[in-house]
Amino acid sequence: MTDITCSNVAMPTPVEVQRSAYNAAFYELGLRWHWDADIYHAPIPREEERAHIRRYIEHHQPHLLTAYDVDFLVDAIQAAKDRRVELILACGRHDACMVDWAEVHKHEIGI
Repeated sequence: MTDITCSNVAMPTPVEVQRSAYNAAFYELGLRWHWDADIYHAPIPREEERAHIRRYIEHHQPHLLTAYDVDFLVDAIQAAKDRRVELILACGRHDACMVDWAEVHKHEIGI
């Protein structure tokens, strides 16, 4: 897991927190995905997150379903994302917690 430190900067928006948390979760789980602003542009209501992740896997990463149960993947992503949201929000009004995950593993995801 990547350590995250905080600096004195304004709190990120809810969309930025959620997107960064998802990207951190993907990275933590070894998934070579990245959700940019075009893919994830609005916060997903909590009750719809599982369905959104499931749809993304089924439409964009279907090869994973030959090795993993979709609910297993959704649970793992959801748990990792929730841990990352807690870390980001624990930084209070600091957004150095917001890691540019595309930059961290751009060589792995082809950008």
